[in-house]
Amino acid sequence: MNRELIVSADIAGAALDLFRGIAPRTIALAGGSTPKRFYECLAAIDYPWSSVDVFFGDERCVAPDHPDSNFAMANAALLSRVPARVHRMPGETCAAEDYVVELHSVFGPGIPVFDLVVLGLGEDGHTASLFPADPALEERERLVAPVLRPDHARLTLTLPVLSAARVALFLVSGESKRPVLASLLAGADIPAAAVHAARTVVIADPAAAGPAPK
Repeated sequence: MNRELIVSADIAGAALDLFRGIAPRTIALAGGSTPKRFYECLAAIDYPWSSVDVFFGDERCVAPDHPDSNFAMANAALLSRVPARVHRMPGETCAAEDYVVELHSVFGPGIPVFDLVVLGLGEDGHTASLFPADPALEERERLVAPVLRPDHARLTLTLPVLSAARVALFLVSGESKRPVLASLLAGADIPAAAVHAARTVVIADPAAAGPAPK
């Protein structure tokens, strides 16, 4: 599968350029420090946010104001500053089926097709909350799956949903991500490489995109 690689010292700026080109109306957001700057940049642009539906790729099972909540970060950086229609994952109840209902309310029946899915890349190859060897990685029927982790239980969109996206955007930064980024680009057996969207774009800084350390 072809994955487009954009190397930029300004990941947020490069992602913003891509966003403008796509002009998405349905978006799934990621958590993490690298997307945060991108969200802050999005909040500053003139965009028809009132016609945009914003979902999440995954969430920890915590209250929406918890420091570990993906929603809390995205809300502070972007969502509280724009009039988008926000559909947060119910971290306080961790009810996967409730989020399926939320997805269907916007997309109708079947697998939702997002215009843009923003994704991170863990050093172990995980993306969203799809971790190596976790049962959720093998889910092909459900749209949203629960995930048990040592820190917090989680909810995640499953591979069928992520792979149905028109554009999957991975944001990757830091030298520690070099080996796993090389694995993603090579299509190795890691969860992130199992995302087969119509278009997959990887924006990485030079530290992450350099040669993998031996």
